[in-house]
Amino acid sequence: MQQEKIWDADTAQRYDTPGSGMFAPEILEPAVNRLAQLAGGGKALEFAIGTGRVAVPLAERGVSVAGIELSLPMVEQLRTKADEATIPVIVGDMATTVAPGKYALVYLVYNTISNLLTQDEQVQCFRNAARHLAPGGRFVIELWVPELRKLPPGQTATVWQSEPGYIGLDTYDVLHQHVVSHHFRFDETQQARLFRSPHRYVWPAELDLMAQLAGFELETRHADWAGAEFTADSRSHVSVYRIPPAG
Repeated sequence: MQQEKIWDADTAQRYDTPGSGMFAPEILEPAVNRLAQLAGGGKALEFAIGTGRVAVPLAERGVSVAGIELSLPMVEQLRTKADEATIPVIVGDMATTVAPGKYALVYLVYNTISNLLTQDEQVQCFRNAARHLAPGGRFVIELWVPELRKLPPGQTATVWQSEPGYIGLDTYDVLHQHVVSHHFRFDETQQARLFRSPHRYVWPAELDLMAQLAGFELETRHADWAGAEFTADSRSHVSVYRIPPAG
């Protein structure tokens, strides 16, 4: 499954769910609040900006936001909400594509670093973030914690969400650190719609080593955008890495 084919026009059209899912205020607003704070009045760059779920409200807060995005259909959907002058976007791979200028903040949210399917690409992504940051700048990653404790011997799948009209499950290849997320949506009929996406899961400790290789230091890690404590039972984390200030 190539990323360009996954994030096609049909997916882009169905991606935005205003007021619900990842667009629910209780999910989106804490992320925007925290990112605006971390930008500190400087410019921000979003890797895998998508349809602008985070970038549009962040720009409305007065933060100067630019983006890098691999999928043209996703950028076209973003353009229905913000023009190029408001949120400039460069089409390309977040691991290697370079945007002009220096930034106070680079951010990569909602598990998207796992869309890079090799360790080498994920390391390149950290290095690309460092390349865009001024001294003292920050790189923020939001990522889920692999749920391998739920996998008994011989089982390769976990159901991570089940509610009326929706089932989400992950199938794991623990040898190669790969997982495929399956999203089943259905109604009263006998038909269901399936969306699948492949990922390379990453433990927090592995992320920290990638950051070190790119010249970052871990500044903070919390269980969510509101600053809850990160524990052994946390299902996700928001990690803030920083390039040491000059001098």
